[in-house]
Amino acid sequence: MEKGKGLANISVIVPIFNEEKNIGTLYKRLQETLDKNGRTYEVLLIDDGSTDRSWDELLRIHGQNKRFKAIKLRRNFGQTAAISAGFDYCRGDIVLTLDADLQNEPEDIPKLIDEIEKGYDVVSGWRKDRRENYITRRFPSNMANRLISFLTGVRLHDFGCTLKAYRRDVVKNTKLYGEMHRYIPALASWMGITVSEVVVGHKPRIHGKSKYGLNRIFKVFLDILTLKFLLSFSTKPIQIFGLLGILVGALGGILTIILLIQRIFFLVPLGNRPLFILAIFLVFVGIQFITFGLLAELNVRIYHESQKKPIYFVRQIKG
Repeated sequence: MEKGKGLANISVIVPIFNEEKNIGTLYKRLQETLDKNGRTYEVLLIDDGSTDRSWDELLRIHGQNKRFKAIKLRRNFGQTAAISAGFDYCRGDIVLTLDADLQNEPEDIPKLIDEIEKGYDVVSGWRKDRRENYITRRFPSNMANRLISFLTGVRLHDFGCTLKAYRRDVVKNTKLYGEMHRYIPALASWMGITVSEVVVGHKPRIHGKSKYGLNRIFKVFLDILTLKFLLSFSTKPIQIFGLLGILVGALGGILTIILLIQRIFFLVPLGNRPLFILAIFLVFVGIQFITFGLLAELNVRIYHESQKKPIYFVRQIKG
């Protein structure tokens, strides 16, 4: 299978990491749902460096049904990289992503497809009735969703739901890095996409362990900062660094002028005043911020013109 060759009507991408006990059930439910839908489809099962028997299960499934394609990454690159691999190799006009842990319900896929066919570019699942701990999972997620919606202008209740549907041109023009797979609707918003969401089911995990813990809260906060920077300043970093530099430098300059006036006209000594040292420090910090902005502008030009470094490496493909 080559990147982007051919055309299937629907592509379903499933990132998998140590889910051997869920794969069999997932396969049956996906097959039943997609067969009933009556469309041409392919399912890309991406093994993200599993250490259990997940890959053996995927090979077994591919042997039974060639529409289920198995891709094995060389190591655990993370869910974003696994989804990115699926985007690169998928051939469908409509591309869906789905978790392998069965907390997302494959039976909800037709809902998202129907919404896409109304004319939307991206349809996101909304786990309105989440079966997770409120303090450690739901409350932080609700706060993050509100903040992301406010900062990006893309209004969704549930950015973190992996069950999403995209038109082909959206996924083929969105490059993923870090842990940005949750925020694809926001990342793609620069293209002028239309976004909708539908309520989907959410079940508690039966087999395996959750891959997320409390430390995810801090990662999400950093992701939000990164997302805002990418959307607003990734091609013009001088605007944020330069603005900080001007503000800090101006504050230092004003303090310096005030202190010099006191020294010259009122003979107030400066040698024992920490405020004078702070003022000089702020001026130099302002200059440094502006310099960082200029250097970042150069890096942005280099990055956008020459950077083609992949974020994953494939070991084996079956399909």
